[in-house]
Amino acid sequence: MNKGLKSGIIKHLKSDMKTFEHEKEDDKKLIRKIMKKRHERKEKKSEKKIEKVEREYKEGKLHSGSKKGPIVTNPKQAIAIALSESRRAKKKRK
Repeated sequence: MNKGLKSGIIKHLKSDMKTFEHEKEDDKKLIRKIMKKRHERKEKKSEKKIEKVEREYKEGKLHSGSKKGPIVTNPKQAIAIALSESRRAKKKRK
């Protein structure tokens, strides 16, 4: 193979690689955008759970464990319950 033809082929391959790199970047951006939307949905659901638990605590209706358990009086315990329930909500979405 002569040098002119070989260098032409190499230039062509390099330009193709640049095209593929741009496509890869576009794909990565699209994947990031989709993952961000999924994450936002999970966050919204968990935020709603936290708000619900906080409201129950303020009204004095939040129970530890089940509805038969004692009423929660410690705000730190209420926060722990809220975070636990929000994690459960995130896992259910999967």
